[in-house]
Amino acid sequence: MRVGRVDVYSLTDGLFRLDGGAMFGTVPRVLWERLTPPDERNRIRLRINPLLILVGGQKILVETGMADQGGAKFEDIYAVQRDETIFDGLSTLGLTPDDIDLVVNTHLHFDHCGRNVTAGLPTFKNARYVVQAQEMHDATHTHERNVASYRPETFEPLIETGRFQIVNGEVEVADGLRVVQVPGHNLGQQAVILESQGEGLVYPADLLPTFNHAAWAYIMGYDLYPVTTLETRKRYFPEWAERGFIIAPPHDPDAAFGRFEANPRGGFILKPI
Repeated sequence: MRVGRVDVYSLTDGLFRLDGGAMFGTVPRVLWERLTPPDERNRIRLRINPLLILVGGQKILVETGMADQGGAKFEDIYAVQRDETIFDGLSTLGLTPDDIDLVVNTHLHFDHCGRNVTAGLPTFKNARYVVQAQEMHDATHTHERNVASYRPETFEPLIETGRFQIVNGEVEVADGLRVVQVPGHNLGQQAVILESQGEGLVYPADLLPTFNHAAWAYIMGYDLYPVTTLETRKRYFPEWAERGFIIAPPHDPDAAFGRFEANPRGGFILKPI
């Protein structure tokens, strides 16, 4: 995808599945199963979709994927399918992990930052890693409701070696590229917004996990603060729609980029482009 003068590539780190009821929260199955039919274990198909952004002479990776560290039980629970990895995508573009200058972690859940570290060392050894201060606090002070989402081995080695750039709120991390805190899924989640020559692209993190989550009420049961998710959506979705920004959901299994259209019933529909 070309955004102004900036090249953006959608990568993948494979497919996995999560419980459909958890993915759609209070929305009844009779409604969400029309959009994404579940398997015999009530799980829906998802994909891990990092981005590579080439801007200002920098190679910037948004998310790092989900590491191969769960074992057979993990692979079975989440139905992990490695049809391609983030490393395959980089290789196709003639790049290696050493070429990455900056990694943006929208948050530190295992399916978003799982490849931050390999064998206890930074996977992207020449990069700095950007995360919100609130998310760093929450990841290192877990409780019963969020502890399953965090795997310390994916971020603790980076803390110990001082590789994280900790930011607070809205911060420009490269020319035309900024992060914006979008709470709801958790408090420290950040979206990534790129603007160039009047065009824009948003990587919304789990504020909008798939194309099927664009309606106001389609909020995940995984969200710790679902009403905050709704408030955050109502703050940002109209702006992104009005400005015609490209939206790149992190977990849609079938499409990488879309744009908002008005929903006659209220809110928005996300249409692939």
